[in-house]
Amino acid sequence: MLARRQGVPLATRYPGMHAWRSVIGTASMGSWFYAIAHIPLATAMTLNYMSSIWIAAFLVGGALLAWAPVPGRNGRMPLPPMQGALTLTVVAGFAGVILLLKPTTQGTDAFAGMVGLLSGIGAAFAYMQVMALSRIGEPETRTVFYFAVGSMVAGVLWMLFTGVSAWSWRHAAWLVPVGVLAALGQLCLTYAYASARTPAATLVVANLQYSGIVFAALYSVLLFGDRIDAAGWAGIALIIGSGVAATVLRQRAVPKAPAEEH
Repeated sequence: MLARRQGVPLATRYPGMHAWRSVIGTASMGSWFYAIAHIPLATAMTLNYMSSIWIAAFLVGGALLAWAPVPGRNGRMPLPPMQGALTLTVVAGFAGVILLLKPTTQGTDAFAGMVGLLSGIGAAFAYMQVMALSRIGEPETRTVFYFAVGSMVAGVLWMLFTGVSAWSWRHAAWLVPVGVLAALGQLCLTYAYASARTPAATLVVANLQYSGIVFAALYSVLLFGDRIDAAGWAGIALIIGSGVAATVLRQRAVPKAPAEEH
């Protein structure tokens, strides 16, 4: 319905790229759900949110691989244009996530922990694929549509092997808002990464992704009466501060348009 309203046809010339995005994205999400079920929730969340750290690592590694040093006038090799400060904001934001969630290794199954780690790596690959699809002109709505189709197919295949749980209208009704809100979040996330045309912009998006943890923590206080200790509030402040710093650094990195001559 959204694609129809926007006038976006669902036919694509790049089915292979959409298939890979769906496969890696669904595998990442399935790994995350598995980790949530078998290790402490805070640990599973932290491992999944490492996707931003992996994105920063991929960008830095890619820049190093593509760097062709050329001797400068003084005979020294100039360093590649690395986004060091922005990378540090991503690391600082992740430190805030650790302070807020307080992940623990107690009661953590080694295999489930590895699966949780793979969920973060897979998510990073999925976001990089979203950017690749955007570069070749694929609309965000089409990208999200094929990811939803891939998730549905994976769910059906999984149920063929594991069976179906007992149906309860009371419980199933909650799947409607969960599905709608998740789809809206996926659209926003896809649009954000698709709009990131430079490594600096991508690092800003990766940093701001941590804000989901902050909203979840505030909802837990307002809706469920949970309490956040001093370390948790410090983590929230660090996440917000790193997001603001990343945004400011990104704005300063954007070249200003020359003033018009009158």
